Amino acid sequence: MGTLYLVATPIGNLEDLSPRGVRILRESVLIAAEDTRHTKILLKHFDIQTPVTSYFEHNKLNKLDLILEKLSQGDVALVSDAGTPAINDPGYELVQAALASGFDVRPIPGPSAPIAALTVSGLPTDSFLYLGYLPHKSSERHNRLNEVSEQPFTLIFFETPHRITDSLEDILSTLGDRRICIAREMTKLYEEFWRGNISEAIEHFKSKEPRGEFTLVIEGKKKEESEKWEEAVLLEAIKKELAAGKSAKEISAELAEQSRWGKKEIYAMINKMK
Repeated sequence: MGTLYLVATPIGNLEDLSPRGVRILRESVLIAAEDTRHTKILLKHFDIQTPVTSYFEHNKLNKLDLILEKLSQGDVALVSDAGTPAINDPGYELVQAALASGFDVRPIPGPSAPIAALTVSGLPTDSFLYLGYLPHKSSERHNRLNEVSEQPFTLIFFETPHRITDSLEDILSTLGDRRICIAREMTKLYEEFWRGNISEAIEHFKSKEPRGEFTLVIEGKKKEESEKWEEAVLLEAIKKELAAGKSAKEISAELAEQSRWGKKEIYAMINKMK
């Protein structure tokens, strides 16, 4: 009996496929791939001749018997388009079927976009919640975000370029102006990491056309986190800081954390008061 191997593949840079991953892909009797065209490019680069079959959301039920039959003949490798299989794809159902049929299932660790973005976000990494793609509709996004709004864990989402600004606005209105890291095109030529508050991120992507796939890493709710200050309370605090001789930049940075207002919003208030 063979083993089902879940082989993590590069999310952009082909050098990130491990030597062990290459060996397993070569030695398997079959590779089950989310997108065979995409996977064949990877296999060609490493001169891997193993037969490939498609396994994705719309044909998963039809392909289970074939893959299980191949497992009775030898090892099978499961790969996704990019990253670790069974994360945000139907791979977990194949894992369930293989285990239920008595086959061994093993991971071949490697690239994972949620983990890669989390580790460089500058946000807490000791506990986090990954929720895949946010829903398409604004009302459904609000519902999903409300479900996790009180959680202290760092939150991780995927988002597409044509929805990123709308989603950020829904995130701001539901979660407040938290810290966020937005990763784009990780490990690729135009890799970019943007860090700041959610309100600042909205302004950034309104002025710069979003391109590529995005991974959003958002600060969890702090235990001591209070409600957003009323504007009158914030204005009074600004007056006190100005009287103390502090600069607009210093005041914006200090009060943003306490008041749950964005730095740019506070900075604009200060300029109006001068």
